[in-house]
Parts: sequence; C-alpha cells; structure tokens
Amino acid sequence: QVQLVESGGDLVQPGGSLRLTCTASGSIFTFDVMGWFRQAPGKERELVATISDGTVTKYADSVKGRFAISGDNAKTTIYLQMNSLKPKDTAVYYCYAKRYVSYVANHYWGQGTQVTVSS
Repeated sequence: QVQLVESGGDLVQPGGSLRLTCTASGSIFTFDVMGWFRQAPGKERELVATISDGTVTKYADSVKGRFAISGDNAKTTIYLQMNSLKPKDTAVYYCYAKRYVSYVANHYWGQGTQVTVSS
C-alpha cells in the first residue's frame, strides 16, 4: 500500500522560505511522476511542481524561479524548496505520486500540509 506523508508546512512572513518534505513508501523511482499540488480556500487544487525519472522537473508559471523540487531516492523522499514566498502561496500543499501498472495510471495523494504566508 502506497502512503505519502508530508511535513514542513508552517506560518511564514512574506519573502521567507520553507522546505516541504514528502516521504513515500517504496522507492520513488518506482513512481513515474511525483510532485506537489496546492489548494487555497475556495479554489481548485492546482499543480505546483512535478519530478519524473528522478530529475525531469516541471513548474507552474506562478512559482518558476522561486520554488525547486528535488528527489532523494535513497530516502524515498521528495522536497519542495519554496523561496520568496508570497501571501498568494498560502494553501494546503499535497504530495502526489503516479504509477503506471499495465498502462493504467494509479494516483496517490498525501493528507496535506498547511502553508500560510502572512505578516
């Protein structure tokens, strides 16, 4: 059974930094894609960043140049380094993983961690 556990969410002032961590059961290289989504109050869940094949990354335009996603296969963990945080980054951040089995995509989600950017 795949489990994703997030940590690192906190209250931070605008311009500050946070590092989110997602620990997955099993090696992340068994997943085709891992990443982070976020959901602000009253809004739909949106993609923040993904990593595939351990090194190929993709970012939402709103976070490019400020956020960085990375993976550590030895620790079955991915990270989201968030710099220059803005109030609009306030949301619950969810870890996500996708694995293809016999050409069928299986999607997995963590429980979420709250990030609040406020002075």
